[in-house]
Amino acid sequence: MSRPAIDLDYLKARLGELLTTPSPTGYTDEAVWLLCRELERLGLTYELTRRGAIRARLPGKDAKPARAMVAHVDTLGAQVKSVKDSGRLELVPIGHWSSRFAEGARATVFSEGGAYRGTILPLKASGHTFNEEVDTQPVNWRQVELRIDAVTHTAKDTRLLGVEIGDIVAIDPQPEFMDSGFIVSRHLDDKAGVATLLAALECMIREERTPTVDTWWLFTIAEEVGSGASSVLVPDVASMVTIDNGTTAPGQNSSEFGVTIAMADQTGPFDWHLTRKLAQLAVDHGIPHQKDVFRYYRSDSASALEAGADIRTALLTFGIDASHGYERIHASALVDLARLLIAYAESEVEIERDLRPLSGIKGFTHQPVEDS
Repeated sequence: MSRPAIDLDYLKARLGELLTTPSPTGYTDEAVWLLCRELERLGLTYELTRRGAIRARLPGKDAKPARAMVAHVDTLGAQVKSVKDSGRLELVPIGHWSSRFAEGARATVFSEGGAYRGTILPLKASGHTFNEEVDTQPVNWRQVELRIDAVTHTAKDTRLLGVEIGDIVAIDPQPEFMDSGFIVSRHLDDKAGVATLLAALECMIREERTPTVDTWWLFTIAEEVGSGASSVLVPDVASMVTIDNGTTAPGQNSSEFGVTIAMADQTGPFDWHLTRKLAQLAVDHGIPHQKDVFRYYRSDSASALEAGADIRTALLTFGIDASHGYERIHASALVDLARLLIAYAESEVEIERDLRPLSGIKGFTHQPVEDS
């Protein structure tokens, strides 16, 4: 078929809505509502798990072996660990991120008494008081606290507001969409992936493209704490492509441009056949790409396999600079990624044996072992 025309304005609009909808892990309901409204607008049937993970099916020419594509809508955040005598809040992180990137962040604490705004500050925040001690204090979550923008001088004052231990804290994204194509914001991991999934889906529906087999579009709500795609798959799915961020940093081969195909993460290699297929599709469709290996990284693919899913998994990423910190991506990478997802959805099934979860050796795959 012709080259898909990804609607970048649509993609950025969906990303903007997602970024301004707080959704730290454990507080994702409103983001789920946002996604479901968009799926309804696109005319797609969907269903939710009890906690809110979403799966929507785009019917294919054949039903099986079905495919899935997944991104997570939950983000990093924090939770109230204690209410201090000063009325300020001790925090613990939701997900794995450094307090270095929390310092100075504007945030919202969601309490029984309503939402309150505040700022995360180091314990020694005044240069006029602590001088050089501001620079020498340790970097960890015990060294920061949330100052609430309300009249509160004691723990009792804060509790009277309705704020308590366990309340969820969402960190402001502060998004900027630059004319250069760069997008700077917190929580691009993985809301940029969710927006890319939606853009690929919107393009397929608008251009009346039919996937080769039934293709499930999955949106998970707890990837940042490790459970991700553990409970959202349907039995017919034989392969799943995860969409998430790639880490552009010294020692990595990821880039903010093009698609980065992950060959392995800390849980081990991704499926050899599926990953090779995606790389070949990128070549065939002229999609810029590179490969990388991630050492301190796991994704929805890992949670699906650990939950017992016997599926082939792969990871396609858009390069993020300063992942889990002050993140930056380039819009062109999202377009390239959406194009590759469509190419995969329209590609032929090469391993017919994947139609059945269990069978004999006939049709089982080979990997090359011949001398070069």
